[in-house]
Amino acid sequence: MRWAVLIAILVAAVGCGAGQSAPAAAPETDLAISFWDQGRERGTPKRWTLRCDPAAGTLPRRAAACSKLDRLAKPFAPTPKGMACTDIYGGPQQAVITGTFEGRRIWVQLSARNGCEIARWNRLKFLVGGASPGAA
Repeated sequence: MRWAVLIAILVAAVGCGAGQSAPAAAPETDLAISFWDQGRERGTPKRWTLRCDPAAGTLPRRAAACSKLDRLAKPFAPTPKGMACTDIYGGPQQAVITGTFEGRRIWVQLSARNGCEIARWNRLKFLVGGASPGAA
């Protein structure tokens, strides 16, 4: 008898939520992008947003950007510690990318201060309006 009552209560509890839709999940990739063509100290940044799955936001070519991000292994990984980087200056451009990527919080600063940072910038330039270091 107790089992019948318990089963009836469980069935009623499960049934209470039937027909209701679950709240929409936050996108796993939701980025805010700021780009300064003359460095963060000068001028007003250009700003874009990007959300993936489905692609949305203000960044041009959002679907292509989401696809590229999906294909990159660890796109926002920092330059490894101890890495020897060429002492080359690529320009004053800077960008900051914040938000979530694959459900994880990120805060990334891009610059063109040395060869490693230029390579990192070029890997992610599709997120900063396609701007390349040295091309203000």
